[in-house]
Amino acid sequence: MLNRIYKAHKQMDAACEKLGRQINIMEVCGTHTVAIFRNGLRPTLPAGLKMLSGPGCPVCVTDQGFIDITLELAQRKDCIVATYGDMVRVPGKTGSLETMHAPNVKIVLSSSDALALARDNPEKTVVFIAVGFETTAPATAVAVREADIEGIENFCILGGHKLVVPAMEALVGAKNHKIDAFLCPGHVSVIIGSNAFAPIVEHFSRPCVVAGFEPMQVIEGIAGICRQLADGAARIESIYQAVVTPGGNKTAQKIIEEYFEPADGLWRGLGSIGKSTLQLKAEYSRFDALKRFEIEEVPGEELSGCRCGEVLCGLIDTPECALFEKECTPDNPVGPCMVSSEGACAAWYKYGRKRKRNL
Repeated sequence: MLNRIYKAHKQMDAACEKLGRQINIMEVCGTHTVAIFRNGLRPTLPAGLKMLSGPGCPVCVTDQGFIDITLELAQRKDCIVATYGDMVRVPGKTGSLETMHAPNVKIVLSSSDALALARDNPEKTVVFIAVGFETTAPATAVAVREADIEGIENFCILGGHKLVVPAMEALVGAKNHKIDAFLCPGHVSVIIGSNAFAPIVEHFSRPCVVAGFEPMQVIEGIAGICRQLADGAARIESIYQAVVTPGGNKTAQKIIEEYFEPADGLWRGLGSIGKSTLQLKAEYSRFDALKRFEIEEVPGEELSGCRCGEVLCGLIDTPECALFEKECTPDNPVGPCMVSSEGACAAWYKYGRKRKRNL
């Protein structure tokens, strides 16, 4: 183990020395962000290597307008809003689902739990807040399929599933970005496969390395990126081969393609990105909450002073936000990056602060 760590750090040092400038590596996934902080990896990296937090937390990148729609639906007496736990505390213009104290808001652990609510409450329309990346989209598709087969018409979804690669393309294509490479997400890659990152390599010449979440996987993933940068190369590599294949999970991909199609979508911090979200196909549109309730999704405005959008794009580190540790804390979050368990601000607060010790 120590030999592997030593070798990895030598490769990082060599790349920094050869390039003669700061190396910027974005960890796309929120789980990587938390793993890097929790295991104390940031301080061990060379001074010339900087890790940038990316848009890999689905709750965090959900546009403010989407959050406000969930609040609107929660006020309807004819609805039950079923959502994952993290979404409950994300602030909107009029508070959050938690502060509303609405009795018709239910926390669920899965899309199948939301469908069960619809079966048990035929007099209400159950709206499942379907937020996530490709990782959770198959389960949402299964719920829609079961609702269709069983004729459960009081079930629908507020679709917030997003696609990772279009967001990466938008980031690396932005003029104000200096992203040298990507540490690619492990969970998403199980579904889409490591080959899905080919556009980043082929069109932008940025190395892409898929890694797991154990400290050694992260360290060797960063070292693998550094080797490519030192060689002036850009390739797709995976050191998470135990669960990630080049082609991904074909069964999961098939059910996503059967029920969803790519559509332009709104991202916090990134704005509108073409073909970056999943919407239900026309034949299943009766399960689309926006269509059922005739709601138009429009871009939302960031809450005053919140810089979550910049954090998600790797433009700033969390401590650069004036609200961090002051107005914005886990007990009183202003933005979603402090709410989510995978949020960069929550990770900085829990693991990255310099704590005063009583001497």
